[in-house]
Amino acid sequence: MNVVIANRQHARKINTRPLKDITAALLADLKVEEAELGISLVTTGEMTLINGTFLQHEGPTDVITFDYSNAECGARSAELKLHGEIFVCVDEAVEQAVKFKTTWQSEIVRYLVHGVLHLLGYDDRHAPARRRMKREENRRLAGISRKFSLAQIGGASKLRA
Repeated sequence: MNVVIANRQHARKINTRPLKDITAALLADLKVEEAELGISLVTTGEMTLINGTFLQHEGPTDVITFDYSNAECGARSAELKLHGEIFVCVDEAVEQAVKFKTTWQSEIVRYLVHGVLHLLGYDDRHAPARRRMKREENRRLAGISRKFSLAQIGGASKLRA
């Protein structure tokens, strides 16, 4: 399991160690046995550039996922192997936290879960699939929130009892 987190923004102080622990717990819960995963925490400017360059969409977004796994593998087996990169826009997390009355740390974890679900084959382009993905995202975020204090991503306390 290789998870690398790069904090390329300065809007919020972020403790990447707990975020890495959360990612490892998520992958274990999802029965992912092997992963090569890059997670980049980026600014609105960088996310806008990525969104325009690779997806031909204007403006920023909350999360973008690139799947680098072998497309010839087809449906993922019980021995899941992930290879991808997840870009998380911290500025968007801060804005969405205000909108949805949550914390920016929770939003970052939500985006991380969302990205991993995409790497597992979940799709959110059409309403039925989007609803299914959102239910799974909510379920996984709730489970993580029971195990970890998400505030620790901002430098607060450790693992919950």
